[in-house]
Order: sequence, then C-alpha cells, then structure tokens
Amino acid sequence: MRAITVVPGRAGSAALEELPEPAGEGDVLVAGLALGICGTDDEIVGGEYGWAPPGRERLVLGHESLGRVLEAPEGAPVAPGDLVVGIVRRPDPVPCRCCAAGEWDMCRNGRYTERGIKELDGFGAERWRVESDFAVRLDPGLGDAGVLLEPASVVAKAWEHIDRIGARACTRSDVALVTGAGPIGLLAALLARGRGLEVHVLDLAEEGPKPEAVAALGATYHCRKLPDGLAPDVTLECTGVGQLVLDVMRRSAVGAIVCLTGLSSGGRTLEVDAGALNRSIVLENDVVFGSVNANRRHYELAAEALAAADRAWLDRLITRRVALEDWQSALERGPDDMKVVIELGGR
Repeated sequence: MRAITVVPGRAGSAALEELPEPAGEGDVLVAGLALGICGTDDEIVGGEYGWAPPGRERLVLGHESLGRVLEAPEGAPVAPGDLVVGIVRRPDPVPCRCCAAGEWDMCRNGRYTERGIKELDGFGAERWRVESDFAVRLDPGLGDAGVLLEPASVVAKAWEHIDRIGARACTRSDVALVTGAGPIGLLAALLARGRGLEVHVLDLAEEGPKPEAVAALGATYHCRKLPDGLAPDVTLECTGVGQLVLDVMRRSAVGAIVCLTGLSSGGRTLEVDAGALNRSIVLENDVVFGSVNANRRHYELAAEALAAADRAWLDRLITRRVALEDWQSALERGPDDMKVVIELGGR
C-alpha cells in the first residue's frame, strides 16, 4: 500500500512510498478516505519536529483522519462499513494521574504518544489500523466533511473547559470573539453559534471564502481591526500571533475568559506593561488559559456538533482536494485555502 512518510527532523525527506499492509497496530482495519493537512504537518515535513516510532527512521505522516472500517472485532464501537476517525493521542505508559483517568490530553509527564506526530505512525496511508477504544464512529451523512473531526475535537475541548470555568460566575456569556478564520477558528465559531452566542470573527482576509463562511454562520466578520467598544465575554485565540494574544487579553469584558489555542512561533520580543495586564486580570476576575489536543469525550462532542451542522457550510471549509500521488501540492497553501485534504482513494 502507499503511504506518505517522513524522517522527522530532516527537511525534504517526505516521500510517497510503498509499505507493507498494516499489522499489529490495532484491531480495527480501515480503508483511508481522506487526510486533512494542517500547520503541524507542514512543520514536521519541514524538519522542525516529530518523532519516528522506536527503532524506526521514518514516520507515516498525518493526524486528521477519515476512513471506512473494513474489519472490526465483534462488540467494537465500530463495524465494517462505518465512517470512522482515529483519535490522535495515546496515554503514557506509566500512566500519570490524568492519563489513567482517560484525560490523556492533560498528560502531566509528557510521555504520551500521538499518531503521525510522536512515536506512532499516522493516518496518511491507503489503509491503517486503530484500536477499538480509539476509533470514533461518525454520522454517515457527514461524508467527506468527517475529516474535520480532529480539528473540531480541539475546539470542543476548549469550549468544554470554557463552560466549566464560566460556571464559577453568576452571569452568563453573551458575546464571543474568535481570532483567526482558519478551520480551527471557523469551527470554534460554529460551536459558539450552537451555544446561542453573538459571535465575532477577526481575520486578515478582505474577501473570499473566510468572510463568506462567517456570514453564513450568522456571525460578524471583522477584517484586521475590531470595532471600538467590543468587549467579548469569551475569546478563543486561534492564531498564535503574539501581539494579538496580548491585545485580546487587554480588551475583554469584566470576568471574561480567554482561551489560547494558537501556538506562537517565538523569536520576536514584544513590549508589554506586565503590571497593568496583571492588574486588569486580577481586578476583573478574568481567566486566561491554554488548551491543546482532545480526549475521546471531546471527539464525541465534536462528532455530535458536526452531525448537527449544515453540511453545505461544512463543505465550505474544505477548499481544495488533491490526489494521493499529488500529496506535495497539499503543502503549498494558496491565499483562499482553508482546509486542504488529500484523497487517499479507499472508497
């Protein structure tokens, strides 16, 4: 079978190669349908990080999966013919207290593993295996849009934690701000609209699919600048742009919650009045927290949200599909690209 592999840490090493059929990696055999590409894949292909399985030089790329079950044991949560996604992270072998409780997205000792990223082969292959407990069944009506489940699980976790933190106060959240209108940002806005919030999305695009997708949600799109007086109760920062991270922390409402999901690149120093920022956060009872990855509960919450969403709107997010043999073009981002998908051909 064909698979996209890479030598982690070595730029220019990614290749499409023939591999043996998957064996011993899980009790569910899946025909790969699609693979979503994100910035993490770009960075692994660029040699910035990634870890091959122990004793191996090459890693099968890809963590945003979609496939159809070919074989599954009796009593498994999925059956042959089901549309399925594989969960990315696995608990550490010790395990830490969080991993032992099934909250491996909150691993305390860093010894977790991740499909297509850290010490486990990913889903960028014509066929792959997954353990029953790490396979998530999708509503068949989702079709190709099911490849959005992994990024949707990330924001499902973020919203779950926002809801928990929000329960501390006697007031409810009414206004949400999402910074960034990539797939993560748009899915965050989708879940915010599902909560009945007034939603604002900030991005750089002046026209094209991003503003159109925001408008189709019934949310308000802002290009480059937010209007004076907008003070959101909840902010999901999805860009990782350092200056923007600071700006959203400074302009939130009293008692606001700011969730950071974007990763900053580093290497740039910004001047900030740390004392004033600390004073504002303390005196207004604000909360700023980071969120990454997801556990099975979040995948299931995301699957419910996607199943309830308008399929035509979800299809807007997939702006380009490429064949497996043309996989390299998926890493070449165009100005209107949101989610680029590699079609694996297992239909």
